[in-house]
Amino acid sequence: MLNVTKGLLVEYAVSLPPTVLVFDFNPRTMKRTRTVKVKTGTAPGTRGGYDFTLPTETPRVAQGVSVDPESFSFTILLDATDRMNSDEATAKLFGIQPELDTLRTMLEPKSQGPGGVQMLASLGLGGARAFQRNETPSVLLFVWGTHILPIFLTSVTVDEQAWLPSLAPYRAEVTLAVQVIESHNPFFVAEKVRQVVGAALNTSRTIGIPLGGLL
Repeated sequence: MLNVTKGLLVEYAVSLPPTVLVFDFNPRTMKRTRTVKVKTGTAPGTRGGYDFTLPTETPRVAQGVSVDPESFSFTILLDATDRMNSDEATAKLFGIQPELDTLRTMLEPKSQGPGGVQMLASLGLGGARAFQRNETPSVLLFVWGTHILPIFLTSVTVDEQAWLPSLAPYRAEVTLAVQVIESHNPFFVAEKVRQVVGAALNTSRTIGIPLGGLL
């Protein structure tokens, strides 16, 4: 039997209760992408970077190089079969429609309503006019094992596979694409610390230096 871990998407906003999607997270693959843009100088003879000899020259060598934020995509399974067999009323009536509605809500722009609470911009309960609503996308936290990553949800593709007699879906594969928010925020800073520790563990294992000498 597969060991299935729960994953979470949590909207980071003033909302009571917060918008949350819980899902079984055991993807076959996860595609993680980070790209680097390299713009070389125009000095004669330079191709792919400036000339250098010493490590102290690397800042000059890397002029014009920029690193894009990490993005990744994966597919999750939403299935209400077990909950339907357990006689859960919501699952028997609506299948996974509430979960799909949650994803749609996370994708739609928000505006700030009374008391600072964020709500769907399409409800028109922010400013009196459209240009006063200050519509913004949702900031989400992707909780995955030891990772808590701040993200923007950039794409949702739903493949519905089974339906109730009411035509509400009760099984679907959902492919999510996200971009990590790599700013000075507590979640990304904690992820960078975790990454440095992981790299130190790898260095210790590779060249045999005691871990205490690296950290």
